[in-house]
Amino acid sequence: MTSLSPADAEQLRLAFQRCRDMDGTLNEQLRAYADASREFFPAYGEAVDRLVARLNGNGGGETAPLPDDPMPPFMLPDENGALVTLSALLEHGPVAVMFFRGHWCPYCRLNVRAVVQARGRIEAMGARIVAIMPETQGYTRQLKADSGAPFPILTDLDNGYALSLNLAIWLDTEIQHLLSHQDMAKYHGNDGWMLPIPAVFVVGRDGIVKARFVDPDFRKRMEIDDLLAALESAGREN
Repeated sequence: MTSLSPADAEQLRLAFQRCRDMDGTLNEQLRAYADASREFFPAYGEAVDRLVARLNGNGGGETAPLPDDPMPPFMLPDENGALVTLSALLEHGPVAVMFFRGHWCPYCRLNVRAVVQARGRIEAMGARIVAIMPETQGYTRQLKADSGAPFPILTDLDNGYALSLNLAIWLDTEIQHLLSHQDMAKYHGNDGWMLPIPAVFVVGRDGIVKARFVDPDFRKRMEIDDLLAALESAGREN
């Protein structure tokens, strides 16, 4: 197994900037970055393929809340330490509950940026976004500042809420080695090497899931047009 060299890390940084600035849908940007990652860090791409195959074989994320299921409530601290509840968010309209791996994840950064760019359309329909990550507040604040996110980014310490939704996964020793350049223990406040499967749950004001996107392959995300359509539909239902 090979860790990421400084030269390849710089190439990936430049590739991220190119993908971030390219025209195209969110998933086109994600695929472009995944292709660059395979070029400059092939060992990681191959390891992720094996991880995704294992998760798919085990039904990863399948038992997370489905459309027409009630969305389990949460009370989690935002980037400033204020407690945020799902019920309070739903008082104002439908909510997209979005799970991200962390501030360090380029796919998550691309995803957050795309959501931020859709801010005006989301606000115009009276909907809200809330992001959830397993990182401590210093890093949720960093992601919020870097992305200009207007929505709260909550800390799900030890992946407690993600575990309750059957979204939390353990990264095996192969992935741990390949990601050793990331200080996960510092980011998470523990050395458990657990991450959530990135997911989106669009919840109506009645607390019922109206749409969802769950894919064990973190290189794929809910397209922004699909997110907007789901939020608009949820708003009409309520």
